[in-house]
Amino acid sequence: MRRQYWVSAVSVAVMVLLSTVAVAAPSEQAAPAAVGGDEMAKAVHSVGMALAAALVVCVSIIGAGLAVGRIGAAAIGAAAEKPELFFKSVLYVGLAEGLAILGLAMAFVLKYLS
Repeated sequence: MRRQYWVSAVSVAVMVLLSTVAVAAPSEQAAPAAVGGDEMAKAVHSVGMALAAALVVCVSIIGAGLAVGRIGAAAIGAAAEKPELFFKSVLYVGLAEGLAILGLAMAFVLKYLS
């Protein structure tokens, strides 16, 4: 069981690093040797915002996955006992999926805020 947590943690860390590098890739116009104080501050701000956006997406998706796993299991159990509860439980699963979409929307806000 602990191995699954380590694999999940490593995959999340890799996902955060790759998304940060992809979002904050340097532009072709900036010369690497001529980076001044103002340009360096902009680069640090850009990388920080990209890291924040990546972290928001990762945490919201992990939270949504955990919520859907628990709610989905409970929904199937409730639907097995009372079939009329199935559609109510689908609503709760959809609300848990909304967490991932909200995290993605927040990442877009952070990206375009910088």
